[in-house]
Amino acid sequence: MAERVIPLVDQRIAALAARVPTHPVVPTGQLTDTRGRPLRDLRISVTDRCNFRCNYCMPKEVFDKDYPYLPHGALLSFEEITRLARLFLAHGVRKIRLTGGEPLLRKNLEELVAQLAQLRTMEGLPPDLTLTTNGSLLARKAQALKDAGLNRVTVSLDGLDDAVFRRMNDVDFPVADVLAGIEAAQAAGLSQIKVNMVVKRGTNEHEILPMARHFRGTGTTLRFIEYMDVGATNGWRMDEVLPSAKLIERLRAELPLVQLDPSSPGETAERWGYANAAGQHDPSLGEVGVISSVTQAFCHDCNRARLSTEGKLYLCLFASEGYDLRTLLRGGASDEAIASAIAPIWQQRADRYSELRSSLPADTGQGARRVEMSYIGG
Repeated sequence: MAERVIPLVDQRIAALAARVPTHPVVPTGQLTDTRGRPLRDLRISVTDRCNFRCNYCMPKEVFDKDYPYLPHGALLSFEEITRLARLFLAHGVRKIRLTGGEPLLRKNLEELVAQLAQLRTMEGLPPDLTLTTNGSLLARKAQALKDAGLNRVTVSLDGLDDAVFRRMNDVDFPVADVLAGIEAAQAAGLSQIKVNMVVKRGTNEHEILPMARHFRGTGTTLRFIEYMDVGATNGWRMDEVLPSAKLIERLRAELPLVQLDPSSPGETAERWGYANAAGQHDPSLGEVGVISSVTQAFCHDCNRARLSTEGKLYLCLFASEGYDLRTLLRGGASDEAIASAIAPIWQQRADRYSELRSSLPADTGQGARRVEMSYIGG
């Protein structure tokens, strides 16, 4: 087993300046990057803390009791987040995802949801407002989140076997409590609930079929995610990746599937519907998805930007540097100035890490460290 890499540089400290151009940029909702990719999806991390210690995200060896989390004063306030979100919507964003860390650890998060739900896209519509959570606090929060205006929720769940799940979250948290959170979300009326399972070969791949059987026909969409080389602390190795193509083969050996069209441009998941006896998709049985960021890069139409807990704008999940928007926010910059600063950052974007992964030199630990996923969300 390769030794776990401990980051020598805290990427939360490093930042690029977000510069205000000489001439103001009037938002048109049509902002594109160097590859013609529009800005449509904003993922907002509301905390760098989590109550789980999953080894592919926040391994206990690094994120221990002495880990220096960001002080509360460094975090963007709900009002600051809402202000930035409004400016991103003016540049074309239509979907906002709240993430973390574990976002439900942020006190009174439903107040932020209520503020964001009042915003409007360039088309005059409410943004598609969703949240990703480990589900540990969802049972007690689901109704308040729905009442505040949350549209959808995605729950991370890496297996149904309680022993496997407790081992993977590394805090001995029971799977039954996460399942209760999913049920509470359904009862609250949150629609299109998704469950994300990170598949790590040799750890939880035997849970693929039990998970599929459990959620088939329940109205909840299960998505399998290839174990990714995010951040610098998860000790990622290619031989621990189960390619999505092989995963679909396993499913199809027992559960007939037919491939479905993408649900929207920039969709990360390849969709497969459960088939009936005639070999056609049966909507009552639902579907599964695979997110193949290692073996089938989807950089070509990636339309996602990420806003970190304390106001840095990242252009890729695998980025090593972000652009500091908080300084503009707290330095008295006008909305016009901040919107003008955001525009050239996206316009110069050329990120396509997953497409280049196989041709990049091995990470020796000497170069710039990629930012941790727990800091900017998945």
